[in-house]
Amino acid sequence: MNAVRHPGSKLFSSGFLIVAPGITIKDRLRVLLPNDPDSYYRSREIVPLDMMPDVMKARIVITNYHAFKLRERLDIAKGTRTVLEGWREETVQTLETEGQMLQRVMPELMGLKRVVVLNDEAHHCYREKPTTDEEGALKGDDKVEADENNKAARLWLSGLEIVQRKLGIATIFDLSATPFFLRGSGYAEGTLFPWTMSDFSLMDAIECGIVKLPRVPISDNVPGSRMPLLRNLWDNIGKDMPKKGRGSSAVADPEKLPHLLYDALDALYGHYRQVFEIWEQQGIDVPPVFIVVCNNTTTSELVYKYISGWSETSEDGTETVVNTGHFPLFANYDENHQRHSRPRTILIDSAQLESGEALDSGFRAAASDEIERFRRDIAEREGNPQATAKIDDATLLREVMNTVGKSGKLGAQIRCVVSVSMLTEGWDANTVTHILGVRAFGTQLLCEQVVGRALRRQSYELNAEGLLNPEYADILGIPFDFTAKPVVSVPATPKPTTHVHAVRPDRDALEIVFPRVAAYRTELPDKKVIARFTSDSTLELTPDLVGPTNTENAGIIGESNNLTLADMKDARASTIIFKLATYLITRTYRDAGEDPPLHLFGPIRRIVREWIDNHLVCKGGTYPALLLRPDIAERAAEKIKNAITYANIGEKPVIVVPDPFAPIGSSADVSFVTTKTTWKTDPKKSHINVVVCDSDWEAEFCRVVEKNPHVLAYVKNQGLGFEVPYNDGHVSRHYRPDFIVRIDDGEVEPVSLVVEIKGYRKEDAKAKAETMRTLWIPGVNHLGTCGRWAFEEFKDVFEIEDKFNELVDRLRAAPQTTKTTEAA
Repeated sequence: MNAVRHPGSKLFSSGFLIVAPGITIKDRLRVLLPNDPDSYYRSREIVPLDMMPDVMKARIVITNYHAFKLRERLDIAKGTRTVLEGWREETVQTLETEGQMLQRVMPELMGLKRVVVLNDEAHHCYREKPTTDEEGALKGDDKVEADENNKAARLWLSGLEIVQRKLGIATIFDLSATPFFLRGSGYAEGTLFPWTMSDFSLMDAIECGIVKLPRVPISDNVPGSRMPLLRNLWDNIGKDMPKKGRGSSAVADPEKLPHLLYDALDALYGHYRQVFEIWEQQGIDVPPVFIVVCNNTTTSELVYKYISGWSETSEDGTETVVNTGHFPLFANYDENHQRHSRPRTILIDSAQLESGEALDSGFRAAASDEIERFRRDIAEREGNPQATAKIDDATLLREVMNTVGKSGKLGAQIRCVVSVSMLTEGWDANTVTHILGVRAFGTQLLCEQVVGRALRRQSYELNAEGLLNPEYADILGIPFDFTAKPVVSVPATPKPTTHVHAVRPDRDALEIVFPRVAAYRTELPDKKVIARFTSDSTLELTPDLVGPTNTENAGIIGESNNLTLADMKDARASTIIFKLATYLITRTYRDAGEDPPLHLFGPIRRIVREWIDNHLVCKGGTYPALLLRPDIAERAAEKIKNAITYANIGEKPVIVVPDPFAPIGSSADVSFVTTKTTWKTDPKKSHINVVVCDSDWEAEFCRVVEKNPHVLAYVKNQGLGFEVPYNDGHVSRHYRPDFIVRIDDGEVEPVSLVVEIKGYRKEDAKAKAETMRTLWIPGVNHLGTCGRWAFEEFKDVFEIEDKFNELVDRLRAAPQTTKTTEAA
């Protein structure tokens, strides 16, 4: 924009040359072209709309460095060339000149001076250091790899030198996530480029959470191994893998690979399946992606077949046998042995791109919409409708690979990619969750490049704390080394411990015993069925209890949809009453092996109607029709049943079933160690030496009970083993009240008061209190072997003292026949 607005200035340039290491990255970088359909300038609002006309005047060329190689202008056979050169006694110049190469690669920049160059993945572009022993002698595959690295670097650098001589370069910006010298450069591998201006390493990115957190094996249950076997997988299977070359795979069997490779695939796939199901449940319209990076085409083809399935002709040639693969989510064949029209797993390597074998003929028909969209994108991108006349399979496969994880594109539904080192860089899918390495990883640079394919986050949305939620990538077979400096943690100062125990025998007179109840049994009255509802009989239906009542269902792109419970509001009240009464008769009051008490349906239906009219509260977008849900119906039935039981205790008392193994508990059994704050008890009030205070409310209660002269003893229910069975909907749970207090209420035998200190009460707190008042207290008192019992809740810390003293006075003033029911 500065060059457009200041055309006479030499400080700015309107010409930009972007050089990439391969076709994949070149295709990906097209978003930097202002006229591209997916241009970042528009889609990410980088440039204000009023400045876009200036940006459109920029001359931008994106190419891969291979294009710098001078090409033959005339294809002449070797024999013909020899004849011509021999007759003319001079070399026939058929190779293009430097100027012709520039005209072919960057015609848009011809005529400009001082272009700006951006080298993407610039660690491939360097000037090697001659005659050095810094790296040591290289052999075998390492030497081959080093020669390839140097060959690429020389071509890249020579191309830029031509640009400098012919056009002039204003500035070069090198961009790389790994700005290190490669193997064969003459420098020690991993040496940081001296011209590095800013270095933000992968470890920095991991630590600050802007990428996924890679998880690698750190231990296993194989005794004697120094490192987990699946971390550096190749060291354990390499010698047993088939050798290089696609031709050798003709006799290789996908089901005869090393067992550790199968183990790694099974282990990683098992976790992938869980992640896949979670993504489906969350409505994400593209699947997570599983990558396998192999060492050569033979290995990749065998792994591809094992994962996705394969077909082979029988020896006599009469039939085709199909193996549907070992992983259903990745299989390219259905259960009827027919190939899916859209592949779930693809094989990516140079030989495959040339052969085009990976895409079945039915793919073009099944993906016709996406292919047509791809054609339109090409036409718009190149401004030439004729460019889409023929899309070969290599181009199509490359587009599939480049659009993995992108909704609405050709590669949107790909779940697994089997690759031969083609995904080490430049692949920007953000849906990769699992990677398996089936090759040697001699350097941490290579480990970083491959692991990096999985680290692009799916979401950068901040949570309520203003932080990014963690996302994970699970890695096997890649010995990635977390090189962050170890943090020496300062050991925490040990807190003093307190032994909480019964003081024996000095305080044995203060021992408190209690019954251990395993279950309850209640029966309907023989005559009239009535219900006595209390405040705890009320059921509040809220999103917290029933689940979300307004859910925005949205994919990665496209319109969203709000899912609500509004369709329930039209349910007829008579239907709800009828079905809930039926639930009570057939489920709640029906004994095993017995017929339901249908003769009581009328009274039960009347009680259900009364309960719905007076004790059902719907909030937050809930409706009475939710009572038709089994879990909510069980909660409602439990409250109605408790109200009926409470009203008929005199005629049909509650029967408690004692714990058959330990029917009686005692404060004498308390003994444990704590580091929490404690209250030193009055030796005349408690069998236990201290009370563990989980809150200030409990400390205040201790003060109150020790101050009251009618309190004979008390104990905190911690380490005591006092539990009350209750139903939380259709789930059976155990409730642990806070205290037991023994009170002198003027009778020969004192009353034992069960105390709960509770602030905010949800439905589970109501269920606990209702169980105590309706079942446990009446049942234990009817049992008659453990004294008299009562129950009370304290809901305000500032009223504990007044409420407790009032309760004691009420107990002492009440007639003997009602003392145990007044508090309860």
